[in-house]
Amino acid sequence: MSDLPVPATGNGPRAIIPPWDTSALRRHARRLLESHRRWTGRDLLPLSSDDGVNAATLAEAPFVVVSHGSEVDPVLDYGNDAALGLWEMSWSDFVRTPSRFTAEAPDRTERARLLEQVTRHGFIGDYSGIRVTRTGRRFRIALATVWNLVGDDGAVVGQAATFDRWEFL
Repeated sequence: MSDLPVPATGNGPRAIIPPWDTSALRRHARRLLESHRRWTGRDLLPLSSDDGVNAATLAEAPFVVVSHGSEVDPVLDYGNDAALGLWEMSWSDFVRTPSRFTAEAPDRTERARLLEQVTRHGFIGDYSGIRVTRTGRRFRIALATVWNLVGDDGAVVGQAATFDRWEFL
């Protein structure tokens, strides 16, 4: 499991909101942004010297950002507001979900192949595939970027993805 915090109760459509102001999520937001720049040579968002600004900006971005750890069966450890809305999940449900459950069973082999390719090459910038929400709604994502997350020691500590194109099927 991730060392990211368990959320506090809040109001709004998710009933549970992520604790963007925790030091662990501020560090994770920086890791997401720095790792994206390292592998792709591009900024996902402008990187601020203030990690609180990075965390808030990433949380509220108009595109999906998700990540999972490096466990044998990786568990999601981050989803911004766009991701939580798309997958129809609260923060607390999202960060307990094995990432393989974001795809339907027939698509999991292809998803595993993709993640292995990212592990070997650092990132891919043109992934498309079918995903499924918590309630079973299917959607196609297009032109997703998937990249390795790098820890302070340079080791790969997980993988992340971002996309802004999807359509429900």
